[in-house]
Parts: sequence; C-alpha cells; structure tokens
Amino acid sequence: MSFVVCCVPVSPMRVESSHKSEMSSQLLLGEAGELLEESENFIKLRCLHDGYEGWCQRSQLAIVDVLPGDINNGLYIGDWTDKVLINGVAAWVPMGTPVLAPAKDVIQAGPYRFQYTTGSAWQAVGAVPSAEAIKARAERFLNTPYLWGGRSVFGIDCSGFCQIVFRFFNIRLLRDAYLQATQGEGIGFLQEVKCGDLAFFDNAEGRIVHVGILLNESEIIHASGKVRIDRIDNAGIVNSDTGERTHQLRIIKRLIS
Repeated sequence: MSFVVCCVPVSPMRVESSHKSEMSSQLLLGEAGELLEESENFIKLRCLHDGYEGWCQRSQLAIVDVLPGDINNGLYIGDWTDKVLINGVAAWVPMGTPVLAPAKDVIQAGPYRFQYTTGSAWQAVGAVPSAEAIKARAERFLNTPYLWGGRSVFGIDCSGFCQIVFRFFNIRLLRDAYLQATQGEGIGFLQEVKCGDLAFFDNAEGRIVHVGILLNESEIIHASGKVRIDRIDNAGIVNSDTGERTHQLRIIKRLIS
C-alpha cells in the first residue's frame, strides 16, 4: 500500500480532480492518507485521521511506502501558527498541525525534509478536557474567517473547527457535521449540557448542516461567518450582534464523559 503525506502548510482537498472543483476539506502539513487513485495533476486519498476521501494536488503531496515520523504521538502545534522548515525554507503552519518528531529532528517524506522548530508542542494524550481547557482552546480560534472545507486558523468551517478543537484532547471527530452527529451520547435537554457538548442544527429538509461547541446552556462557540460566540436557546442560535435567529437546534451529543 502506498501513502501520501501533505508537504505544504495547508492543502485543499477537492471533490473532483480539478482546481475548479469544490473544496470539501484540507490536509495540514504532515497529515497522511492512503493513495486511492491518480490523475495527471491530482491524487485521490483517504485520510488516516478521519477516513475522509478527496483529491489533493499532486505537487502538494509526497508519495511514500512508509509513513514518516510518529503520526500517533499526540503532538500538535499549540500556538496560532509556528515555523517549520521544509527543505530548509521556513513555512508557517497553523494550530493543530501534527508534530511528527522532536524539534530539529529531520523527517524525510519523499523528496521533502521537515524540521519542526517548536520545543513545546501540545500533548493531546492525557490532556484533560475540562470546561476551562476546552473553552480556552476553542476561543483561540475566535474571529477566524469561515471557509467551506477549511480546517485551520487561515479559514475554517463549522465541523472543521470542532474537529481541530477536539484533536487537542485526543478525541477523533469525523469530518462533516452530519457524520459527527452519529458520534457520542445524546443529551435530551439544553439545561443538562456541559461545556464541550456538541450542538447540531438542521435545515428545512431536516438535514444536519451545522455544528458548534456548547460553552454552557446559553452560549455556543461556532464557525458562522467567522468563529464567534452566540446565544443559544431551545429553538436554536441567536446572533449576539444582530439578534437574528440563524440556526435551528436539532440534537445535542456528548463525547466527553
């Protein structure tokens, strides 16, 4: 089996093998996937971290037989951005990027050499998902612009935001909101929620189209236009700036016991 490894800070993942195709997700530097299919300029892959499939530009990937570094060490970039050397040239990678080796060690992925410069990466293994820790980590994304398919502080969507925040506590979320809604334990009433519970919202057809992280029974942090904190009640989200009701509450799920 061949694998691919992202060798740029953020690589768009598209529905089809074309630059004109919709971006459905992103790979961050060092994230890997199984190689499924190839075209002249794109490679289809299945992400190892969430099973998501899509096409990435061939020139932004390295094809390898053995995965470089340690993809299961639970280490991630903890600052908003941090510097990594790619073939000796500096690149700024976003919060949540995997750190595959100790600082200054050389990681080889095909023709690319990665050297992480951070000496204090976030250790997700053993990180306690307390209310304070979840809120602090989620709030670091505040004002990050909304971007369909985005998974970084350069631009993020609602489910990508939840996925990356939970990554810091070694909890794997699936990629899309409707997929994340299949995880965890259902919570019957908003008044029973804890910080870190996920709230899901549907459209007029009953399809799950949005997700956010509950801070308490009356506040939610989510990516809608930008990452923001809004009010929530039993009917859904109310924009704290305009007073407009924006999302209809469907279900609440708990992944943190």
